[in-house]
Formats: sequence, structure tokens, C-alpha cells
Amino acid sequence: MRRFATDERCFSSDLGHSAHLVSSSGAAASSAMGSTQSPPLTFDSINPKVLKCEYAVRGEIVSHAQRLQQELQTKPGSYPFDEILYCNIGNPQSLGQQPVTFFREVLALCDHPSILDKSEAHALFSSDAIARARQILDLIPGRATGAYSHSQGIKGLRDAIAAGIAARDGFPANADDIFLTDGASPAVHMMMQLLIRSEKDGILCPIPQYPLYSASIALHGGSLVPYYLDEAAGWGLEISVVKKQLEDARSKGIAVRAIVVINPGNPTGQVLAEGNQREIVQFCKKEGLVLLADEVYQENIYVENKKFNSFKKIARSMGYGEKDLSLVSFQSVSKGYYGECGKRGGYMEITGFSADVREQIYKLASVNLCSNISGQILASLVMNTPKVGDESYESFTAEKNGILSSLARRAKALEDAFNSLEGVTCNKAEGAMYLFPRLHLPQKAIEAANAVNAAPDAFYARRLLDATGIVVVPGSGFGQVPGTWHFRCTILPQENKIPAIIARLKAFHESFLGEFRD
Repeated sequence: MRRFATDERCFSSDLGHSAHLVSSSGAAASSAMGSTQSPPLTFDSINPKVLKCEYAVRGEIVSHAQRLQQELQTKPGSYPFDEILYCNIGNPQSLGQQPVTFFREVLALCDHPSILDKSEAHALFSSDAIARARQILDLIPGRATGAYSHSQGIKGLRDAIAAGIAARDGFPANADDIFLTDGASPAVHMMMQLLIRSEKDGILCPIPQYPLYSASIALHGGSLVPYYLDEAAGWGLEISVVKKQLEDARSKGIAVRAIVVINPGNPTGQVLAEGNQREIVQFCKKEGLVLLADEVYQENIYVENKKFNSFKKIARSMGYGEKDLSLVSFQSVSKGYYGECGKRGGYMEITGFSADVREQIYKLASVNLCSNISGQILASLVMNTPKVGDESYESFTAEKNGILSSLARRAKALEDAFNSLEGVTCNKAEGAMYLFPRLHLPQKAIEAANAVNAAPDAFYARRLLDATGIVVVPGSGFGQVPGTWHFRCTILPQENKIPAIIARLKAFHESFLGEFRD
């Protein structure tokens, strides 16, 4: 109490001093009213970390696409296409994917629980959706989905997620290790806040990479330490390359704190082999690195000879426990077969951190109060889907398999189309939601791009958009080997639209080469 009183007196004294300053400067302020003043915030006075941050997935190409979309609405027929196809971002439902029925039934019942007491409920909803909604509501204090929750997320939902992780991996999981977040992105930012102290702290990051990582590293003032994936080897991750980059960074005084591994890859679509994952785990243990495992595409596997293995499963199978490896695994309801991007649900599982560090992670989570409750419910559902014998099991399985098999066919059709284009090569999409074809552009096209101060792949993407309405992201936004050019294209347009998209791509590409051929 004495300390508070002292602080209060200082505060009062400061207030009095401030009042005097305001009074004595009042005349000067009044006389200055007529003069021209700079705005309190200008481009030049913005935090330079914000200016350094870039997020190509929603960058200049997308802004231009949105302008074209408005013009199409106000002036139909003004372009040689009638719609904008947003192939720039993994946003399945915006391109026509339907929500999974079971998930939406449970959400509807949780958000409007009075329906559960109506006689019509069993005619409108499956019995297991009704049972799951009742179970979830019993976990929520006051059954209030509009109220704040525990900062890590509702305990019972974290229990359900931990059970789902344990069933997936075959190793125990603990609800206290789960932090529910509004999608995976806030969890990534939280870890960057925790890890980065200054520009002398580095994060190893794959190139190409999802721009969330470069953006968050820039925002928090750290240094991105790149390790290049091997395009010729199907975007393989070579530990020798990573080790060389680590040693080079350390020689420059950079304290490398963590490594980001995206599996399945974004934008590159590769699925790591189990042996490769073991090498990565051993490397992190030996070098004392936090392993940041982006595993949001764990359901999106399209090849028979690969399967998803979480890094936690790999580490535990190698005999490594909590004291051997610091690991953060990210998951999201936005990807997979669910595609619930707008619901903003996700989580991170943190293992291998001391109690005092975990307290600081909890503090960061508390600053944001909690993640949204619908997203929390969805995260628990995607990790605990209907089981054999449940009323929804057969329809749920049919929906899930239908979406994933269609994505696999779309990936193959687009891969074949890109590889049929002159001067384009494209690796197989083993997983995730994207293809990342390489453009071997004519010198005249590169010179034309330079003339308008654009990266050559951005120049190509802009011309593609203006001619076809198809939005892709230039590879320069993800990082690439210098002197190479790519773009990222989602596989998400509905299957019946893929042939027309391919035809438009081919016609544009032939025209582009005809204009710029050396």
C-alpha cells in the first residue's frame, strides 16, 4: 500500500506539472492553430518494421484484382472475362467448396442451443451432432458461446484436441500444452514475439516460404536466415544446406533461435519423408534450436507413397522427450478438407519448454484475452471427427473423401497443364493446396519487366490477370533462388472450372511468348 501511495503522489504531482505546462503553452498553441501542421502520423514516421513487412499473398496483384472485380460489377463486359478467379490464397469456400455438414450442424446448435429443446431438432440434425453439441455446451461455463473463455481456450475443448493428437500420433498429449488461437497465424506471431529480442536474433526459414514467416520476423525486428529448398529434388530439404546457413549466420553474429519447417510445404507442396524428419529433429537437438512445425496441411496428402507424420510423433518415436527438444506444432481449421478460413480457428501445441517460459507464453495469450469460441469448437471437431457407428459417419466420410480426392485430381490436372506450357516446369503437388511452377522467361520479357520496375514473375502475373482474370502470386513474394522466377497457384477452383482455367492459361501463355520471344 505504501508503494501505491507513493506512486499516486508522483502521479498527482505529474498531473499538476502537466497542467501548468498546458496553461503556459496555451497561447503558443492558439497562435499555432492557423499554421500548417504535419499530420501526427505520416508514411515517414511509421514504425520502420511495418514498412519492411510484406505479405505478397494479399499484395499489389490482389489489390488490382479487386479493382477489376468492381469494374466488372459496374461495367459488365469491359474485360475479356466475366469473373475474377482468386487462385492467390488457400481460401476454399470462397471458390465454391461446401462446408462439412457435421461441423456446421454442431456449430449451429452450440450457437443457438434452444434448438436442442425443440421437437424438430432430430428431424433437422443428426443424432451425433446433437449429442456432440450438448457435450460441448456442458464444457462451456454458462453454456455461453458469446463469452470470453480461458486465455488458452476452453479446457474441455483442449482435452478433446489432446485426445485427437494422441490418437493421431500414438503418444500422449496434454491439454495444458494446447493454446487455441484465431487460426495458426496469431500463434506464429506469439512465438516470434517470444523468440526475437533484436535484429541479432535469427529464424531459419525455408525458401520458398509462406510470407507469414518473413512478415512476422520483420514485424518483430528479427533476421530471417534462409535455407533454400532443392527444386530439382522435388523441393527437398537438405540438412547440409541448413547447417551451412546456420554456420554462416552465426559467423555474422546472428543468434539463430529456431527453425521453421512447413510440412506439407507451402507454396511448394512437398511432403517430408520420415527419414528427413528424423534428420531435422536430430539437427534441432544438436544445435539447440526451437522447432516451429507448420503442420496446417496435415490432411492434404495426394500421393500413395507419402503420409503425414507430425514432428512430435517423430521425436517421441526417436526416444526424445520433453527435456530433449523444444517443439511448437501449428494446426488450423482453415486448411485440410474443412476449409473454414473465416471461422478463424487453430491451435499450437508447445512441448519442451520450462515452466517459467510457459508462463510468459500464457501471458502473451492473455493479452489477447482468448480466441473466438466458434473457432475453438471447430478446432476440437476437426481433431475428433465422427466415429464408426455414429449416424454422421458415412456421410461425413463421403464428404471428406470427396473433397480430398477432387483436390488430388485438380492438382494433377493443373500440374500437367503447367508442364505442357513452353518454358514452364512444375513439380508434383504431393500435398497442401498449391503448385509452384517455374517460369523460364525470354530475355525480352525480363527487360520489359525491368522497364516498369517490376519483378519478371510479377510482370507475368499482372499480365495474366489483365488477360484472363486469374489471380496468382508471384514467386518473388515467397522467395526463390536468385535468377529464377515462379508463381503460386492454388488448386482450389471447383473441378468443373479447371478445364476452362487451363484453356485460358494456355492461350495467355502462348500470346505472352509470342509477344516477348527472343
